[in-house]
Amino acid sequence: MELPEKLLFAIFLILSVAIDGTKADTMLTGTVICDQCKDGQRSLYDYPVNGAKVTLSCSDSNGQVTMSREETTNWFGSYTMRFDGAPDLGGCSAHVSGSNNRQGGPMSCGEGAGPAQNPRLMFRMFDMEMYAVDPLLAQPSQPMQYCSTSSNPSPPPPISSPPPHFNLPPMIFPEASACPSQKWTMPEYECYWRGVNRDTKVGVAFGMVAARRYGTDMTLWYGLKGRGDPYRTLLREGITALLNSYNSIQFSYHPLGVITHMNYALMGSTRDVLVTAYHFMRANSGAGNVSCKFTSCN
Repeated sequence: MELPEKLLFAIFLILSVAIDGTKADTMLTGTVICDQCKDGQRSLYDYPVNGAKVTLSCSDSNGQVTMSREETTNWFGSYTMRFDGAPDLGGCSAHVSGSNNRQGGPMSCGEGAGPAQNPRLMFRMFDMEMYAVDPLLAQPSQPMQYCSTSSNPSPPPPISSPPPHFNLPPMIFPEASACPSQKWTMPEYECYWRGVNRDTKVGVAFGMVAARRYGTDMTLWYGLKGRGDPYRTLLREGITALLNSYNSIQFSYHPLGVITHMNYALMGSTRDVLVTAYHFMRANSGAGNVSCKFTSCN
């Protein structure tokens, strides 16, 4: 009898912890996005910010700071903080506190910042914890010119009927949408593939680290069918997360965030692979409160 995928994953996780030992370890991850329209929302105009300083501050009941940690985002706009032991980060807050980008210009995204965010506990087992922070916003001094100045912008003019035998691709979901890997293999949802296609090589989508692990010829379509191995499970859920991130502005990960978390996992231990796969799997399933917004392409 074939074991359910989640049960297999739990077995892999237990084995990896047994192999790596039970040393307590806590990880916090997040992404900084340039909010070019200064509207507090993620939009198609936004991009990850490299060199942004993120500060995590924790206070006691009297408001006294008990712990503070600073990290700088990488080229993918992501940051990771590691802590010894298992501190409770639930009452802490993370905010953009500055920038290491000394060149200025539009890519520096100014020095403004959106609201602070509280870490959310995503996973806890065997004294190992994983926290995630919702995307933090960096903001330019002024909104970009192409942003709407109205709080209730007029809808765009209707699109004329497409020519015969031509199907317009579906719009990117402005609301949160999360679809599991099985949905992405169904032919009736093929039109939602954007940014990459079925024949895109894994190494092209995720970089040289992934190419060394999975080979230069493996396609995303083949990788979506991976089963029964921690690294194949990571690849399947990573591909699914990448596809979801291209289709929903409010998905848990930005496309570059998916890529950087994938690479971090592949360069780490088996436990890193399993934890990242679980993190992706949870996001792809909607974490119990986000549904898949697909409708048939036909």
